[in-house]
Amino acid sequence: MCCLWRTLLCLLLAVGIGCSPTKPPLKPECAPEGTRLKGWQKTYNEFGQSYTPLLDHEGFVEKGLASWYGKKFHGRKTSNGETYDMYAMTAAHKTLPLGVFVRVENQINGRSEVVRVNDRGPFIAGRIIDLSYTAAHNLGVVGPGTAPVIVTALGYQHPAADGSVHYSLPTSIQSGPFAVQ
Repeated sequence: MCCLWRTLLCLLLAVGIGCSPTKPPLKPECAPEGTRLKGWQKTYNEFGQSYTPLLDHEGFVEKGLASWYGKKFHGRKTSNGETYDMYAMTAAHKTLPLGVFVRVENQINGRSEVVRVNDRGPFIAGRIIDLSYTAAHNLGVVGPGTAPVIVTALGYQHPAADGSVHYSLPTSIQSGPFAVQ
């Protein structure tokens, strides 16, 4: 009889735990008002100027000057904690969410590249994006040092099973079974 009660108790506990409601953790990009912001989301100051990072990239388009940064920063930490690799397709932007992918189009030669924002900058007046060496090279920015560009936010990258790449809002906007209570 004792074994029967233990078995029944274990079964009830397992069913109870399996049916308990759980909430997925919030991603910082969609954190509701009043929740704690991640370090990269907080307002910061550089050279006496205040910058407030965007929590959402949707609809973001900006025209201005692109520049690039290379050897001097190669191997140093970026704003999101990664090690800067001047040969990766990355960029620094003052306010776009870290991790978002953007299309950068050179307005002089028409070339465009997709890069991932993983750092903050540039902090030189008139410049809107700092490209890694490879991204700048591919866009034809290395020689002149700067170029007029259009930056268009694409979203967060999600590779599909067929090998194609899709960009979307943060993955914290989740789909799944929901019930009306």
